[in-house]
Amino acid sequence: MFRPPALYALGQNSEIYSIWTAYSNPGLAALSRPESRSTRTTELRMNPSKRHVLALLVIATLAGTQAQAQDAPVRIGVAAPLTGAIAHLGKDMENGARLAIEDLNAQSLAIGGRRLRFEAVVEDDRADPTSATTVAQKLADMRVNGIVGHLNSGTTIPAARVYNDAGIPQVAPAATNPQYTRAGYKFAARLMATDVQQADGIAGYIARTLKAKTAAVIDDRTAYGQGLADQVITDLGKAGVKIIKREFGTDRSTDFSAILTTLRGLKPDVIVYAGADAQAALVNRQMKQLGLTASFIAGDGVCTSEWSKLAAGTNEGAYCSQAGAPREAMVAFADFNQRYKARFGTDVIVFAPYAYDAVMVLVEAMKQGGSTDPLVYGPKLTSVKLTGLIGPIAFDARGDNLRGTVTIYQVRAGKLVPAP
Repeated sequence: MFRPPALYALGQNSEIYSIWTAYSNPGLAALSRPESRSTRTTELRMNPSKRHVLALLVIATLAGTQAQAQDAPVRIGVAAPLTGAIAHLGKDMENGARLAIEDLNAQSLAIGGRRLRFEAVVEDDRADPTSATTVAQKLADMRVNGIVGHLNSGTTIPAARVYNDAGIPQVAPAATNPQYTRAGYKFAARLMATDVQQADGIAGYIARTLKAKTAAVIDDRTAYGQGLADQVITDLGKAGVKIIKREFGTDRSTDFSAILTTLRGLKPDVIVYAGADAQAALVNRQMKQLGLTASFIAGDGVCTSEWSKLAAGTNEGAYCSQAGAPREAMVAFADFNQRYKARFGTDVIVFAPYAYDAVMVLVEAMKQGGSTDPLVYGPKLTSVKLTGLIGPIAFDARGDNLRGTVTIYQVRAGKLVPAP
């Protein structure tokens, strides 16, 4: 007997299946369910009119099931810290992804003959590696179609294994630790410049522009902070800059006075901080209190519009790096920031354009693969080429952005401006 695929998916124990069987082959129905369905199948055999009505009901139900399958959303998982000290950075990333999804839905995009509706599935990883793996498993169990995340390298790297095992493509907007793409995962890519690229930019600026002879380095002991600090130290050594002290806190430290008191006695020309803006702001405040006059420079985790607010102006004249060209050179940034502010009531901090482009990279891979199925479009991920908000995007074989340039900024009157 012919069994419609959609009906089969409902399961042989369903009420609808029994009705269909009774209509199409009453004798078989009576034999297959003599106790639970005998009365109903007898009634159906004796009442052709009722059989016809119920058959129409079955057909309508099947049509509805198939329509629901057609209308099922394409779900993009977004994982970032939405609570804690750097929640503002995670929210910036989430908002960028949401704006991309809203723009896609306004396009009525069709792939493989199916008109698509995109939906964000947002999870808080609390900037914690253990929480990140839990979140990743939850998103994998939900069978999301793709992942934008995570924010931190320390959460992105352990989560990536979960997504890889589940066969779900992942685009990391902000993670910079080289280990993320060196793990060899087939469906993983990143948009931000790596620590190798950022460290080269920071060390080069310290040696060539600031002409420093000595430096001290502080990191927050996250995968991001430690990885960036390690690479900066290597590159400073190559440039002939002496490292006179290596110190560290955590991504939740609030008191740096002991570290800074030690550095005050050593008098480094430059203090390098590798971590996030919340802790960097505390370092700046406490440097001011202790009278440290060393130049201060940090990576992209610090280089945000919130940094000056958190530092209450004590970061004036400090430096930081960001991946990509200056915002002034991003042709589409001004319009994006205007739309972002109208939608969310605040300016872009730093990561929203990267999250926006991460969504677009996933969808471009879907277009190339002609499918939203992760296993079908995943192999297309690293072959994607497009011009995003951050500029031209293309990937090497590992999934690193080939256009991962770095810009050094300086804080002037509380604003980040490209450094001279």
